[in-house]
Amino acid sequence: MTDAFTARAPGRVNLIGEHTDYNGGMVLPAALAVGLEVALVPRPDSAVAVASNGYDAPAIRDLADDAVGDWADPCVGALREANALGLLRGGATLEVQSTIPQGSGLSSSAALIVAVLKAAREAAGAGPDDVELAVAARRVENLYMGVPCGIMDQMAVALATPGTAMALDTRTLSCELVAFPRGYEMVVVHSGLTRKLTDGRYAARKAECDAAKRHFGTEDLCLLDRALVEAAELDDIPKRRTLHCLSEHARVQKAVAAMRAGDMASFGTLMNASHASMRDLFEMSLPEIDALVESSLKLGALGARLTGGGFGGCIVACVETERRETWLKELSARHARSRFIDAVGAEP
Repeated sequence: MTDAFTARAPGRVNLIGEHTDYNGGMVLPAALAVGLEVALVPRPDSAVAVASNGYDAPAIRDLADDAVGDWADPCVGALREANALGLLRGGATLEVQSTIPQGSGLSSSAALIVAVLKAAREAAGAGPDDVELAVAARRVENLYMGVPCGIMDQMAVALATPGTAMALDTRTLSCELVAFPRGYEMVVVHSGLTRKLTDGRYAARKAECDAAKRHFGTEDLCLLDRALVEAAELDDIPKRRTLHCLSEHARVQKAVAAMRAGDMASFGTLMNASHASMRDLFEMSLPEIDALVESSLKLGALGARLTGGGFGGCIVACVETERRETWLKELSARHARSRFIDAVGAEP
């Protein structure tokens, strides 16, 4: 489009720290090479016209429209937020070019919202910094789209840089970029099972955590003492969700230290423990995902786990760089529906 303002946002993979970002804990995401680019042309009216390479027909909406559960919701919500921030005064025509697989758990919706907000900031010539845009993007998902997500996805796609992982404290939004050690890659493989955060299961887990928060009188389940939780007179389900959160938070802290030290064997062990906790305590995995993780380890990965909100999507595995191609070939032979998405590691 001529006279368009453009912005790009990457997909993200969460290396470890699942469902901790709305429970006061730490996360360790990384930016992917797959991503999306948005071209935005402001309009004088309230219309929203969106075309995407991922869909056959364009979407025509209005800023006044409520979310309807389709692929254009993130765009409408982001443009409403851009107007609230004073970046735009009306609707926009958008063109989206994306290489992020839908339903993969790699933050396609967060990337789209952040990219639209960044393009609107370009149109305005000034505006909020990237942290403030990430917070605004979360508002779009929480308040407009009705997804009770935390802040990790938005912060990762707004601020993460290639060759590093982002150690993010979701309570304070303080973050540190940790360089990947050479010789290893975090390989993202799609299971072939799509997932959707609006299908209710993600919200159910959030509600179970909220029940635990009310019981303990805190927003920060990740910071509770394990002995206190185990001794609490609390229903089994919210107790198990809490035990996952606090143990996952501790694993992230150990994983950051292991990555800094170049100890990827220990990092892999922590990934494996994370997956077991997601499977057994948070109950967000599926048998097909568990089988893919198990095969990944048998074929030589140092660690592997489900990544993202759960119930399908992708796994991430820590693999020695020199073994990656052989490992992928052998994994594909065992799991025909799986497919390679991306890999992150040290910059060349």
